[in-house]
Amino acid sequence: MAKSKKKRIGLLTSGGDCAGLNAAIRAVVCRAVNGYGWDVLGIHEGTAGLLKRPPLVEEMGMRVFTGNILRMGGTILGTVNKGNPFAYPMPDGSTKDRSEEVIEGYRELGLDGLIGIGGDGSMRILSRFARQGEIPFIGIPKTIDNDVAFTEWAIGFNTAVAAATDALDRLQPTAASHHRVMVLEVMGRDAGHIALNAGIAGGANVILIPEIPYDIKSVADFIVQLKKKGRNHALVVCAEAVKTASGEAVYNSRSQGGQLRYGGIGHVIGEQIEQMTGAETRVTVLGHVARGGNPVAMDRMLASAFGVHAVDLLADGKSDRLVVWQHREVVDVPVEEVITRYHAVDTKGTLVHTARGLGICLGD
Repeated sequence: MAKSKKKRIGLLTSGGDCAGLNAAIRAVVCRAVNGYGWDVLGIHEGTAGLLKRPPLVEEMGMRVFTGNILRMGGTILGTVNKGNPFAYPMPDGSTKDRSEEVIEGYRELGLDGLIGIGGDGSMRILSRFARQGEIPFIGIPKTIDNDVAFTEWAIGFNTAVAAATDALDRLQPTAASHHRVMVLEVMGRDAGHIALNAGIAGGANVILIPEIPYDIKSVADFIVQLKKKGRNHALVVCAEAVKTASGEAVYNSRSQGGQLRYGGIGHVIGEQIEQMTGAETRVTVLGHVARGGNPVAMDRMLASAFGVHAVDLLADGKSDRLVVWQHREVVDVPVEEVITRYHAVDTKGTLVHTARGLGICLGD
């Protein structure tokens, strides 16, 4: 393959961490260095690294990549999920538009393009300042929530599902031993993808997701009927964004930027089930366990394919594109189309139909 004119590109990770980010970083560097002879600068701490003077970067040569990086969770570049440069929080409580400073940091590095690995929120920010600064930009989707539009999977999702499924595998024997109802609360932000996928794979009896309103009485009655049929225990999976019976979301804290964090609906549901059924109930909140650990094979493969395609797009002179997985292959779509849509669970889709076909209670 003929090599294009030598370029120098930037690479960063943004938003919440997840498994598979390092595999994507590795793929970008391998393709850029070996395939095109380019230089790659890794930008530390996302856009926050471009606000520093000098910018926080390191050259990502092939010597950085031992065989272990493909297997490592998290991101070797670091990441941030706060500090929007268009409304950057200042010490006095005000906000300031620092986007031009980010662009200046990019230009100071003499880069010919930028690849950003992030979720839909990160893509909104990265695409916006890239257009403002006329920066060639390619996005790679990652989020355990799997809520990025136009892609069947985002990096990190399959590993999060595996962690939640493993939790159910571990909860089932103790539930059976003590005749208990076990409630597992999982992350997912406003989508129920993790809960639905793990619930099916882990043999849950009840799956509650924000896309399907539930009646707690229906859930309690279902568990009572399980007992009458000879089942001495039950597994319940609920997504963190599921609301209470009165229609309120449950939060457990605020971020440093003041954003409310979901957490606690599992305990609310667990208490209600115990009161209504008389069954001894225990609640487990999986939390950030789903974000960490070694990426499963699918996330490693997906991240590798995304990374290679992202570099190829820059080589072809493309910009403002997001690489996505559709119909067993990597394609790309305009970032602008992605950030205006949301990928929630399809309540008429295959997995919801599968859950119902298996006799799983969805609470409605």
